[in-house]
Amino acid sequence: MEIQIDMYQTLALSVVVLMLGQFLKQKINFLEKFCIPSPVVGGLIFSVLTCVLYSTGVVEFTFDDTLREVCMVFFFTSVGFQANLKVLKSGGKALAIFLGLVIALIFMQNLLAVGVSHLIGLDSLVGLCTGSIPMVGGHGTAGAFGPVLEDFNVQGATTICTAAATFGLVAGSLIGGPIGKRLIEKKHLLDTIVTEDDSLLIEEEKKHERHSNMYAAAVFQLILAVGLGTIISELLTKTGLTFPIYIGAMIVAAIVRNVGEYSGKFDIYMGEINNLGGICLSLFLGIAMITLKLWQLAELALPLMILLGAQLLLIFLYTYFVVFRVMGKDYDAAVLAAGTCGFGMGATPNAMANMQVLCDRYAPSVKAYLLVPLIGSLFADFINSLVITLFINII
Repeated sequence: MEIQIDMYQTLALSVVVLMLGQFLKQKINFLEKFCIPSPVVGGLIFSVLTCVLYSTGVVEFTFDDTLREVCMVFFFTSVGFQANLKVLKSGGKALAIFLGLVIALIFMQNLLAVGVSHLIGLDSLVGLCTGSIPMVGGHGTAGAFGPVLEDFNVQGATTICTAAATFGLVAGSLIGGPIGKRLIEKKHLLDTIVTEDDSLLIEEEKKHERHSNMYAAAVFQLILAVGLGTIISELLTKTGLTFPIYIGAMIVAAIVRNVGEYSGKFDIYMGEINNLGGICLSLFLGIAMITLKLWQLAELALPLMILLGAQLLLIFLYTYFVVFRVMGKDYDAAVLAAGTCGFGMGATPNAMANMQVLCDRYAPSVKAYLLVPLIGSLFADFINSLVITLFINII
């Protein structure tokens, strides 16, 4: 038996799994501790149920996921608005260096994924499903690029990317704290703590204040960026290269944000845009999760474990030996290494959770609390999308 779910019912169902996930996170400490998104929690349960029903021949659900793409585009447009070049410039040398380290990590994750897939006789595009798409990108980028890879005949790409992103969330949270703790205690880094200026951090917080009467203006800014972005996306496709549908909107949003910042002629309502982007991300993830076909993972179980194991080893070696040393080999560098484990394999909230554990135990790190959210939230997703697009077209 086949049950057809239209786009409105699909959207409503995504809200149901979101609410289920929120309820379970309140009841199960493990889920809250590792910052696993509510749509992923509820959606995974629903996906397992549909997998069992499909595998036993009881029923198959068919979803109209039109609104998934709409929510995805609006979410990534909100990410584009966060690309503030003035903040990058104000952050100084440390911010530029850390951004360089993150860009290097993105390239290394994709090169490793493609390289290991070659070694085990797997399609390079399948390997790419375990690279920076789910690692630095997390569930949002996984859900966005999965369908793009499926257009290249990578069966179950969205499911593979989502599974890898879930693994990354847990693994990044598990190793971040211990890595930071070992660096701090082994190298006696508490002696290196210095008082830092947190004015830039306070300034950014003020820019992200929310005002209920500004949400309409924020929605209009998002819609205009999306509309203009479709023109940019159309022009980019004429180059013969493959780009995700939201790339034009991200570029327009980034341009508008920086024109507003430098000219001072108009305001960008970042707090409201962030909230709206978060709502769209939750709905997007909810729809992406309930439409997963978990049975497509069966034959890739062992190769997937090998590929994800390689990514885990990379993030450990990179943060412990490279990020820590390049960022100054002091207490702040150790906290940054722990944070990089969080968003390098999952999401910025995981990075913040990793750093919070260390700062609560030892001492605050203004430098880490400034750099990780700025790079993890403002620039990482934007640059990651461009790098992934480059790899897809090269491969």
